[in-house]
Amino acid sequence: MNRSLTLEKTSRNKWEILVLIWIAFFLNQADRQAFNIVLPLIQTDIGLTDVQIGLIATIFNLFYAVLVPLGGWLGDRVSRKWILTLTVLFWSVATMFTGLCSSFIALVVMRSVATGGGEALFGPNYLPLLAEYHKNTRAVAMAIVQIAYYIGVIASGWLAGWIGQEFGWRWTFIVFGLVGILHGLIMAWRLKDGQPEKVTEAKPAKEKSSLLDGFKVIFTTPTACFMAVGYAALIFVLTGYLTWMPAYMHQNFGMELKDAGFQSMLWTHCFAAVGILIAGRIADKIGTRRLEWRMYMQGVGLILAAPFILLMGNSTELWLVCVGLAGFGFFRSLFDANTYVVMFDVIPPKYHSSTSGVLIMFGFGVGSFAPVLLGVIKQYATLSAGLSILGIIWLVAGVVVLLGSKLFYRRDFEKLQQPQE
Repeated sequence: MNRSLTLEKTSRNKWEILVLIWIAFFLNQADRQAFNIVLPLIQTDIGLTDVQIGLIATIFNLFYAVLVPLGGWLGDRVSRKWILTLTVLFWSVATMFTGLCSSFIALVVMRSVATGGGEALFGPNYLPLLAEYHKNTRAVAMAIVQIAYYIGVIASGWLAGWIGQEFGWRWTFIVFGLVGILHGLIMAWRLKDGQPEKVTEAKPAKEKSSLLDGFKVIFTTPTACFMAVGYAALIFVLTGYLTWMPAYMHQNFGMELKDAGFQSMLWTHCFAAVGILIAGRIADKIGTRRLEWRMYMQGVGLILAAPFILLMGNSTELWLVCVGLAGFGFFRSLFDANTYVVMFDVIPPKYHSSTSGVLIMFGFGVGSFAPVLLGVIKQYATLSAGLSILGIIWLVAGVVVLLGSKLFYRRDFEKLQQPQE
């Protein structure tokens, strides 16, 4: 009877943890996108140049990429509950104070350094904590959390724009920040650390992991290396799409900028939200019977999405562009649903946070070059040509991921199950 009650409590707790992390991740994405939405209002009010605007975004991504491995290292050494809680509170306070900024320097400090740094510590720790609670439902749980990203991108665009237009851009950040602070306090009350998976060890660990162990583990695990290549390609294409697709629809179809931004995000992320739920459920079912199929799904997803990227970047009919956006979003979800599931299958649990940090750093480090590359192509050729290159990149990356699954996935998984020296 007591065992039954314990199982029931554990099951209830794991879904409560999922909800808390889901809301935190939603706020993470909403805060990040809000700045881009009200950017014209900020530029007009404070009188920033285009170069200064670009610098704010560049410094934000720089701090995020550099600090992510540190966040992962900390997550493998101290309480993930308090890392997540304190970072939500930290970036939410920084978001709120962004609404009080009146100069370029103040925006750099509050937006780029404080907000970017806070979000970097959150990134590599929320999924490892979720994985500690969800064993047999891991892919589904991670898929549900990923939906927070899709909804955050769409919802923050509408809500941030409405608050900015009605009450001024400063209130956008004040409101978003206050909501984040409230949720951070709830997390401090309800969030709990889980129990990491146990891996059989022949000898007890002699020392704690170092900051460089995340890099070492990834680059000495072939499956993780192939995954890193696929993930970098994923982020590269997504960054290019997020930066240039609104402008593409605005220029090619004469849409107002607000409508172009909404349409370019809506179709992709709605179909991705549907796709990731399906993909997560399938991955949990077939992954228990045939392990390689998790990574097969990722490679196939990139390959099937490539023609839709070409369609959305070369069609002269708006409805065909929307079909391209929808297919692009749906098939990318096959990759999204399995990324960390595959990583955690071949990486020892004590390195989950640190390797997540390295993976994110590598992905966003490579992905940061996409907007510049597409800008150069747009200047000397056409934006359609640049978007077509994105499709080719995913096609090649999909083949690479399939090879990694075929050659190394099962071997690395079985190696992890053996006693560790």
